[in-house]
Amino acid sequence: MGGFFGVAGKENCVNDVFFGTDYHCHLGTRRGGMAVWSEEDGFERAIHNIENAPFRTKFENDLPTMKGNLGIGVISDTEPQPMLVRSHLGEFAIVTVGRINNIDELTQKAYTAGTSQFLEMSGGKINPTELTAWLINSQASIADGIRYAQQSIEGSMSMLVMTAKGIYAARDYQGRTPVIIGQKAGAVCAASESSSFLNLGYRHLRDLGPGEIAFITPEGAETLKKPLQKMRICTFLWVYFGYPSSTYEGINVEAMRNRCGAMLAKRDSVTADTVSGVPDSGVAHAIGYSNASGIPYSRPYIKYTPTWPRSFMPQHQSQRNLIAQMKLIPIEDMIRGKSLIMVDDSLVRGTQMKGTAKFLFNTGAKDVHVRLACPPILFGCKYLNFSRSTSDMDLIARRIIARMEGENSEQRLDAYADPDSPEYKAMIDAICQEQGFSSLRYHRLDDLVASTQLPACSLCTYCWNGKE
Repeated sequence: MGGFFGVAGKENCVNDVFFGTDYHCHLGTRRGGMAVWSEEDGFERAIHNIENAPFRTKFENDLPTMKGNLGIGVISDTEPQPMLVRSHLGEFAIVTVGRINNIDELTQKAYTAGTSQFLEMSGGKINPTELTAWLINSQASIADGIRYAQQSIEGSMSMLVMTAKGIYAARDYQGRTPVIIGQKAGAVCAASESSSFLNLGYRHLRDLGPGEIAFITPEGAETLKKPLQKMRICTFLWVYFGYPSSTYEGINVEAMRNRCGAMLAKRDSVTADTVSGVPDSGVAHAIGYSNASGIPYSRPYIKYTPTWPRSFMPQHQSQRNLIAQMKLIPIEDMIRGKSLIMVDDSLVRGTQMKGTAKFLFNTGAKDVHVRLACPPILFGCKYLNFSRSTSDMDLIARRIIARMEGENSEQRLDAYADPDSPEYKAMIDAICQEQGFSSLRYHRLDDLVASTQLPACSLCTYCWNGKE
């Protein structure tokens, strides 16, 4: 997915940019970058690969050489960023978070308009951030260019564009990803995660609305393009992506997950000795389940994070599966002879949870009841890069449906998305059997929406029901 952080300050802001960006590392595992601007040195940039080492360790040597009162940073799961651009609009640095589905169409449009080359190729592909910069540069001003980019891109694109005078902060056209403004004496910041600036002394000022473009200076954030009415913020931010201490649209992640688990428990009748959360994002859901059900919370295994903080860091699925298994260390006294409820945020491919259940049974568990904090995922996300899956058939629910329906499976998805249908029950039973669980329940979509406390029309639920 990815996340960004930017600061406009009266004093040197490099440390704020560094720590603020570092607080976004849970959103991406491939590359991190920073760019700063100062009156003396102009633009400076540093980009590092963070696949095998934390962001902060890669940038510690850059900090003494960087200075500026304006700065932006990014954690990217895709292309190298930030980019430095010189055009008829002047010099600027840009970072983006999002996905461009019509990248081939827009690239051809650039060629037709006379743009002969793109320089920042990543894995042999056009760098989406560079393409976004081209869209901006095709207009008469940066603000007009950002709006044009928002309108032209199919998918989503939030961005920070840093000039010598300040930083343009823009939320994607339908607000699928958050952009949050913070302020302290002498500085204003823009972030993907509200929790990223709290320890830096900033207070929450406001969230940008969908499509809103603001210009940030040390004095404040001025709206240049007003927010749009329609918002479809990603619900998976609360379920999985978001950091527990972050708040989007006034709804805290940890509090939402507690409500989510509580609603799971209220629809459940299973009896068990303990409830446990699959670390990390499953923990808050499980605490909510435990509190509502009265079943005590326990930790039957501990995640070893010093060397493997992210289970999907390697590029190959087999390596990710091995690491997911290696980092969970069982506590036999908490497992043997016990009936366990395991709560996780989601079941995507079905590889990691299957392995978790197997090792719990091998350690002596009597039962492993799996509860999931969102509905079955039926569609790969086409708005954010939240999964490296290349096909919907990578999703365990889609594989089961294809097995049950054959060639007609895509025409029958609505029936399987309905939690009250016999098709849905048959799908859940088949997944449970394949995974080797004692029982399986998913959160209903209507309950998930209620857990957010936001109107359904404001939430993107595409991955569960295929609706735009």
